[in-house]
Amino acid sequence: MAKSQEEKVSFITRLKQIGMVFKFTAKQDRWFMPLAAGAVLIPLAVTVAVYLLTDWGLLTIPLGIMLALLALLIVLNLRSNAAMMNSMEGQPGAAAHLVSQMRGDWRINIEKPLSATTQMDVVHLVIGRPGVILLAEGNPARLRGMLGEQKRRLGKVIGDAPLYDYIIGNEEGQVGIRKLRMTLLKLPRNLSGKEVNQLDRALKALTARPTLPKGQLPKEFRPPKGAMRQMRGR
Repeated sequence: MAKSQEEKVSFITRLKQIGMVFKFTAKQDRWFMPLAAGAVLIPLAVTVAVYLLTDWGLLTIPLGIMLALLALLIVLNLRSNAAMMNSMEGQPGAAAHLVSQMRGDWRINIEKPLSATTQMDVVHLVIGRPGVILLAEGNPARLRGMLGEQKRRLGKVIGDAPLYDYIIGNEEGQVGIRKLRMTLLKLPRNLSGKEVNQLDRALKALTARPTLPKGQLPKEFRPPKGAMRQMRGR
């Protein structure tokens, strides 16, 4: 019901979005502009040749333009995806952001990780048709302990729902950011949409309590000296 009430994106807004993707891809990928130029010029050149050598006449012009635009969009889609993966690789929060852009019954709160440390180690909770998924980014040695703790915590709530965990990285036993989307899509669909909703509500209640990052707090979050004594003296 909510999806049917969402505002449709206007044609002008869509053009602006395509323009932003175009600029981003051109900045990240040095081969994009030559490939884009070829995608446009080759169909147009074929169109001109067909126009001059056949009796099709003006019918070839709109067909050539459509083919050129289609080829350009295909190149833009392929190269922009590759450029996005290049820019995201090694960036904190990249895995959570990637999952948040996936279509279907995938639930993730990218602003509130399940667990985090001051050293930028993060464990995100993902709920979907496969079950419960933990995505961990950061130092593998610290993440293993964090994952074990969260598994024990979640095991009391999720019941028989499958539980998967992945450490994001390019070392053995880890999942690279480029392969993450396909890895998740290949997981079996163990839950129905109704079960996903029920699991989502149960885990939201469990994770509603705010959790502070483990480790020493940064200076800007520490109370001033004497503040604790004043509070105890009240």
